[in-house]
Amino acid sequence: MPEGMLTLDELDGLVGAGEVDTVVVAFPDLFGRLVGKRVTGRYFLERVARGSIEVCDYLLAVDVDMTPLPGYRFASWDTGYGDVSARPDLATLRRIPWLEGTALVLCDLVLEGTDEPVAVSPRAILRRQIERAAAAGYRVCIGAELEFFLFKDSYAEAAARGYAGLRPHSDWVEDYHILQTSREEYVIRRIRNAMEAAGVPVEFSKGEAGFGQHEINLEFAEALEMADRHSVYKNGVKEIADQEGRAVTFMAKYRSDDVGSSCHIHSSVWDAPGARSLMPDDALFRGWLGGLVGHSRELSLLFAPYVNSYKRFQPDSWAPTAVAWGDDNRTCGLRVVGHGEARRVESRIPGADVNPYLAYAGVIAAGLAGIERAADPGPAFRGNAYADPDVARIPATLVEAMALWQDSDLARDAFGDDVHHHVLNTARQEWAAASWAVTDWEVRRGFERL
Repeated sequence: MPEGMLTLDELDGLVGAGEVDTVVVAFPDLFGRLVGKRVTGRYFLERVARGSIEVCDYLLAVDVDMTPLPGYRFASWDTGYGDVSARPDLATLRRIPWLEGTALVLCDLVLEGTDEPVAVSPRAILRRQIERAAAAGYRVCIGAELEFFLFKDSYAEAAARGYAGLRPHSDWVEDYHILQTSREEYVIRRIRNAMEAAGVPVEFSKGEAGFGQHEINLEFAEALEMADRHSVYKNGVKEIADQEGRAVTFMAKYRSDDVGSSCHIHSSVWDAPGARSLMPDDALFRGWLGGLVGHSRELSLLFAPYVNSYKRFQPDSWAPTAVAWGDDNRTCGLRVVGHGEARRVESRIPGADVNPYLAYAGVIAAGLAGIERAADPGPAFRGNAYADPDVARIPATLVEAMALWQDSDLARDAFGDDVHHHVLNTARQEWAAASWAVTDWEVRRGFERL
């Protein structure tokens, strides 16, 4: 068990000793954000740990501003926006060292008064794909590389200025630089150590290819465990930065003249006990890879869920534009790395804005489809995939991605009709909101000159 993880008995002892007085009882929403309630330690142990908390089902049918959205079957004004039950998954119980006297547990959502999972909840969506893999005799492991920008401004200062004129924490591109990252260690070192103490093992941190951009890599794990770590990490990074008077952003593309932020997803298939990687098996490996090559376009909504997500896909930007695979070729959307049991497929398509539960589910669904039909990924691409006019392209816009998802047999078959509709409606509402929004670019371009 990683440092920081807790058993219920250990939590009982900490509460009794006065070291923990609050348990954050949370679950991921459609955007991968943690939502839920803070529960007193005593009440959690007495009533919630083996029970549940009740939350409004509208949490799975709102936008990022918490505005209820039309078009959902699961929850609406017509259904009355009732409750669902959030049941703690005690395997996720952990200390949160950056919050005084606090532990956290993640929950699965079930329909109130039943044991039936809420099918459209992100944890259930990923669980379904993990169960499909298990039925075929596989366990899927994931490693995620999540990038973000660090600013000298606080979140309050950034909001007061309308998020304009922000000051990146570096005046130059700090990719792999030790000197500049030393200047940011008061934040980054705290994040690394806090994550280790919260049961989120860290491999390393490094400066990235933007001004004030960083990457902190987490140790790979089974898919659900990795998604949970991803969510705890992302939430914790924001909380720690806020405590230090700094802001970070995980937007895929926060400004047009700098690089975007990615969430590279490394996937590998293991035997059912999780003791041995099956990636040295060339037939299985090529099937998994072939599925990712063949289905990543139609599942793009899971890897690039917002209008802004598609602004990251630009030539010569380190973000891919081609759904091609190559051996250690960073111009391709799918990059094969590692050898032997460390062999894996890196999808460079997802941005840092993804919901990890949905993105990992998409990788598993595509890979399983490839294994099932022994998909051939074709030969490795060599050269510059940005410049080749003949390779398949990642959708250029959310509208294109919606059309591919709507027509995808795999999306319906692997995820079910309810999830297919829920994801599509979320994208439609995102596009509708963006369609009438006046951007800073439009004002700068047209205020005087048009």
